[in-house]
Amino acid sequence: VQLQASGGGLVQAGGSLRLSCAAPGSIFSGNVMGWHRRAPGNERELVASISTDDTTYYTRSGKGRFTVSRDPATNTVYLQMNSLSPEDTAVYYCAAISSGAWRYWGQGTQVTVSS
Repeated sequence: VQLQASGGGLVQAGGSLRLSCAAPGSIFSGNVMGWHRRAPGNERELVASISTDDTTYYTRSGKGRFTVSRDPATNTVYLQMNSLSPEDTAVYYCAAISSGAWRYWGQGTQVTVSS
């Protein structure tokens, strides 16, 4: 596993969590990175991504409540999640694009939001 995700946990509805993803410099510096999630019974879906020039992209799942950012000093990508709801319960994965596809994946971190 080349990407190390952390920061998940149990939080009440309305709360916040910040996920972190540490990547090797060779991956972090040259690739778009992003966060996906897989909720029980659902397909894995993209939540947000960030490019090397800090351009961000959010899907409907992440827009408005989530913020993706990156820190070149530590080769870390973050996902700040606010106003969480039980529908956000999922395993969250960080990933990096290479050659046009999401090729590098972390191990996933569980986020559980209680009502």
